[in-house]
Amino acid sequence: MTTAPTTLGQRELALRERAGQVIPGGMYGHMRVTDFSGAHPQFMVSGNGCRVTDADGREYLDLMCGWGPVVLGHRHPGVTKAILDQLEHGDCLDGTSPVAVDYAELLVDTVPSADWAMFCKNGTDATTTCVTIARAATGKRKVLVAAGAYHGAVPWCSLRGQGVTAEDQTHLIRYEYNDLLSAERAAAEAGDDLAAIIVCPMRHDVRRDQELADPAFAHGLRALADRTGAVLILDDVRCGHRLHLGGSWEPLGVRPDLSAWSKALANGQPLGAVTGIDALRDAVSSVYVTGSFWYAAVPLAAGLATLRELRNGQALPDMLRTGTRLREGLAAQAAAHGYEIRQTGPVQMPVLYFAGDDDLSLGTAWAEAAVRRGVYLHPWHNWFLSAAHTDADIDAILDRTDQAFADLRDTGS
Repeated sequence: MTTAPTTLGQRELALRERAGQVIPGGMYGHMRVTDFSGAHPQFMVSGNGCRVTDADGREYLDLMCGWGPVVLGHRHPGVTKAILDQLEHGDCLDGTSPVAVDYAELLVDTVPSADWAMFCKNGTDATTTCVTIARAATGKRKVLVAAGAYHGAVPWCSLRGQGVTAEDQTHLIRYEYNDLLSAERAAAEAGDDLAAIIVCPMRHDVRRDQELADPAFAHGLRALADRTGAVLILDDVRCGHRLHLGGSWEPLGVRPDLSAWSKALANGQPLGAVTGIDALRDAVSSVYVTGSFWYAAVPLAAGLATLRELRNGQALPDMLRTGTRLREGLAAQAAAHGYEIRQTGPVQMPVLYFAGDDDLSLGTAWAEAAVRRGVYLHPWHNWFLSAAHTDADIDAILDRTDQAFADLRDTGS
């Protein structure tokens, strides 16, 4: 295995130059790594298990997992076989493939709050469809949204960027995550025009500590929705299928009316889903949501294979075990090198910050040292564990992060 050197490779640099001529900014969104690092490669050519290889042939132990979609590991044999088998028959056809029914049946059987399922392509599709269904069901407009929460990159919910107007978000009312009183005040502001409450299973805003849901807050939102007639939407796009197969709030005993899913559904194939309760079935039938590629069979086949593996295997307990091993190892390393760090959120989706590092310069320097040592992780976005991470892989990661802490210390940071 090749250890990444201190500079980006020549092919990476050449690709960036070419991309700059034909892709605005050279890349966009979260894939524009120049927004957070001068050391992370932007172009990857392959992945296998928990490893990825960049355009210059350098291999990295992967703690981003495609920014969440890869839950079983890159090129998982069972999922790859399902993709190839479906490709033999076709992908984007004139009608929905039977695999859509097979997958919907299995998803409904897996998720206790699901009486039906529908499919789309990504998380933004799913959350937007949930809001549309809620408004159709209630005939109301206002949606309660946690301040700073990310529910997609379209104007109705976008957190930043030019081109988004105040009018796009006229009907959003903000509340503070884990603050039930603020949610109740927001509901009172909405009055009799409250259509939905949308909430993430945990607070995972970027550039801040993650925050698990207080069970009293989760139960309180459920009661608030019941009392006001609002639809409770759980945005399980980021957390789904990593924390609990039945939905990330199942351990809390709180079930939503609608759930938005994507990322880990199909182990890297483009797929999103909405699941919901019977009471909203007519509303689903009344709205018009579609896309040219929403019914493509290959991602659905990948989703079915992924869910079967997750149901039959040890993926979730394995991620809990290896995530705990990683967290404990990083804590010991930081202390040994004289750094105070904070690790928050679930161990399957970790994030690490340095104490007093308000401008994130220390965390960025450490992340860059880690990637140069051959571990691909992010300085301020949460990471992702996959079922492909073994104890030996975590030990290899920790060996390199220990060297990254030493590199940081040697620079006097």
